[in-house]
Amino acid sequence: MNAANMRVNMNKDWHKKPVAILCLCMVGILLDMVGKQIAVYFELPLYIDSIGYLGTAMVGAYLPGIVVGYFSNLLTGLSDITNAYYGIISVLIAVCAGYMAEKGYFKKLWGYFAGVVVFALIGGGIGGILTWLLFGFDADTPVTFSFLQRMMEDGTLSVFSANMLSSLLIDVIDKAICLAITIGLVQIVPKTWRDRFSLHTFQNLNLSREERREARKKYSRKISLRAKVVLLIGITMVCIATVAGVICFALYDRSTLEEHKSMAHGVANLVAGIVEPEKVDDFLENGHDAEDYDHVEELLYRVRESSSDIEYIYVYKYLPDGVHVVFDLDTEDVPGVKPGNVIEVEEAFRDDFATLLSGGEVDPVISDTDLGWLLMTYQPVRDAKGNTVCYVGVDISMDQVRWNERSFITKEFALFMGFIIMVLAFTLWIAEYSLLAPVNSMALAADRFAYDNEEDLERGVERMKKLDIETGDEIEHLYHAFTKTIEETVGYISEVNKKNEMITKMQNNLILVLADIVESRDESTGDHIKKTAAYVELICRKMQEKPEYKDIYTEEFIENCVHSAPLHDVGKISISDTILNKPGKLTDEEFAIMKTHTTAGEEIISSVIEMVTESGYLTEAKNMAAFHHEKWNGSGYPYGKKGEEIPLSARIMAIADVFDALVSRRCYKEPFSFEKAMSIIVEDAGKHFDPVLAEVFAASADEVRAIADANMSGPLISKDKSE
Repeated sequence: MNAANMRVNMNKDWHKKPVAILCLCMVGILLDMVGKQIAVYFELPLYIDSIGYLGTAMVGAYLPGIVVGYFSNLLTGLSDITNAYYGIISVLIAVCAGYMAEKGYFKKLWGYFAGVVVFALIGGGIGGILTWLLFGFDADTPVTFSFLQRMMEDGTLSVFSANMLSSLLIDVIDKAICLAITIGLVQIVPKTWRDRFSLHTFQNLNLSREERREARKKYSRKISLRAKVVLLIGITMVCIATVAGVICFALYDRSTLEEHKSMAHGVANLVAGIVEPEKVDDFLENGHDAEDYDHVEELLYRVRESSSDIEYIYVYKYLPDGVHVVFDLDTEDVPGVKPGNVIEVEEAFRDDFATLLSGGEVDPVISDTDLGWLLMTYQPVRDAKGNTVCYVGVDISMDQVRWNERSFITKEFALFMGFIIMVLAFTLWIAEYSLLAPVNSMALAADRFAYDNEEDLERGVERMKKLDIETGDEIEHLYHAFTKTIEETVGYISEVNKKNEMITKMQNNLILVLADIVESRDESTGDHIKKTAAYVELICRKMQEKPEYKDIYTEEFIENCVHSAPLHDVGKISISDTILNKPGKLTDEEFAIMKTHTTAGEEIISSVIEMVTESGYLTEAKNMAAFHHEKWNGSGYPYGKKGEEIPLSARIMAIADVFDALVSRRCYKEPFSFEKAMSIIVEDAGKHFDPVLAEVFAASADEVRAIADANMSGPLISKDKSE
């Protein structure tokens, strides 16, 4: 079975393709998940989670590979959400794997190593950066390779560099193993099965992949329809993702801020409950010597240590002379202020000093100071009468919020980009096989249409029908309308060609009749016009065989010469019968009149040319009529042209006309023998005749004799030559 029949058979079953591709994707997802579980179960430093989407991309093209890579990570993300964020890495690798498989890279050894490098750069390089953005690297982050760990510890490599190199090396090993296994599995699968699962054949166009590439390349422009579709969908998806991302981030940021405010408020309320209002003045005056001061301070330390987000806890009393410190806990970097000391008002609360002095409440403030980015909350501590005795200050660190925001943006980007690439790939595939491939295929089939003969026209129609486009939409309607139009056009062309052939045949016959009437006036036979035409064709064909003259003696030129030959003496219609049929030698005056048949013929044919839109072979007919009595040495008539000044068709006709006149009986002479006539042609080469044409004519003596002896009753141009 040839390739074309195989395509036809596959295209008949194209509706079964979705089930096959769905099965392929499910197998791919299963392979990835199993590989991941094997790596986890044996505590391997590898992933082994790329065999599925690599194999799917190689067999089914990049789109199934993208789907497998993305959903494999989403499914494994159900147990560990971190896996979902790496879907973008799998998607990018699947795209590269599909492209490299389509180009045939994996059939060569260097292609395997190139694939390992590319996949490792994506998985280890981009994946390592993604890990850093999500979780960060620090000195406690484990490095798989001991030599990198040592280089990090002795300062040769930074923490970031050591972790990135470790990620790259792990991925090189992982992708080398996974790609080798994948290529082996793909090779085991029979080619017929691979074709069934391939998305490249998911369409009903009877064109090979090479033909589709040719159509895509031939009809693509600087901004092709494919590029416009991708650009439109891409911009739309990016805009949607951006808007959604901004909204999500804004909501996340507000939620996080409210969460921290709520936490700060709750901690402040807790501390306010610990500090007894009636003992505040004693704490201010005696500090650690006051009763319960150390106990309360210990409780405050415990509260602070309950959450890593709580940076500072302090208790201040606002008086007109400044801020009096009741409690100010020490930190690793900043020692606390001793109780009883007076400090300046925090810059963030200077505008609220009057409110604080009067015991009012103030809103939390976010401040970026030398101590860090902090959410500062003041909670009043009131006595039994409701008077504000002091304020509890709780500063929540916002540095973790910054990190969480960066991690959140990274997660959003990773999830959205993987989804966007998958949607773009799906859109491009839909556009390719539902729009671009059918349109380009129709254009290619139409472009290959040949109008040379009826068989070519029929083959063109059959080629168009074999596309058998079934998209179920406007493209299918366009295809059927296009095919119907072409069929009708071909039928119309066939009818026109038949009528043209009939008209041409009638025209040629009329010309023959006209030429025969002209020749019969000087008692010549109809054989003269046919034999001269046969001699003309013989000379042209012989010259056509010579490589150096092949471009001159084209089929069109030969046909024009042969069809023109009967009209070479049309001008004799203006010569009187007494001169034409005079048995003896013409007088000088009579010969002068006889010579005017050349210019008369030129004028007759020129007038005909003026009346038609296309002159066709009439141009050569005019040349023959006017110049067939010119001689190579310039002694001919009517214009005395010489050499190549004489049109080629007239030089050919000169030999044919003279030779036939020599071997034919005329009222004024007996026929010459064939040998005598041929010797005259040879002797006059370079004088009367073009020497090259005369030599060719003489060299074809056997064929010339056959024409001379023949009874000419057939067409002017031999059938085998005209075809």
